[in-house]
Amino acid sequence: MFTSFQNRVDAGRGLAEKLIRYANRTDVVVLALPRGGVPVAYEIARTLQVPLGLLIVRKLGVPGQVELAMGAIAPGDIQVINEEVVRHLRIPDETIRQVAAAEKKVLMGKERLYHDHNQPVDGRGKTIIVVDDGIATGSTMQAAVQILKRQQPKRVVMAVPVASPEVYALFCGQVDEIVVLARPTFLQSVGEAYADFSPTTDAEVIDLLASARMAYA
Repeated sequence: MFTSFQNRVDAGRGLAEKLIRYANRTDVVVLALPRGGVPVAYEIARTLQVPLGLLIVRKLGVPGQVELAMGAIAPGDIQVINEEVVRHLRIPDETIRQVAAAEKKVLMGKERLYHDHNQPVDGRGKTIIVVDDGIATGSTMQAAVQILKRQQPKRVVMAVPVASPEVYALFCGQVDEIVVLARPTFLQSVGEAYADFSPTTDAEVIDLLASARMAYA
């Protein structure tokens, strides 16, 4: 087990230092994957003085092993399947459909919950910095990248504190730039990189969005 960051705030500040060239630019926005990505992204947006918004994506967890992603879904009926996991575990199509249907209800609920607090972000022609607290399998971020490309941005920058070398290589051809602080050879879970990996609550997400909106205004 290794530890690189005290908590998500610490990780966000580390990423902000690597992204400082994007500071105070009107063509840059930061989008966070809730919930864990929001405290990380908040530190980036605060340091760079750019808008912060949400990109809501739901992981499709393997039944009985919910931390293991067999795919992800996002608004707009976007679905990404991790074929390697599905093939290795021999997961039936019906199981995938059932999990996806359940997660879609959660996704719609999150959209309603955050709607009044989330700052609408138009990424067309802009540089979008998409942030999570780390990537283990990549399914959730793949769905996020598909959404972003529909917005026709000028540039997509993926910024995460930790990712495996395999996941890093996976995204090299999918985004314009990748900023990763730690690339351990073996990464079973994102939490391995943190001394404090306490769950981020919906209330914390809403508070951070409000703070970011006031700070940028």
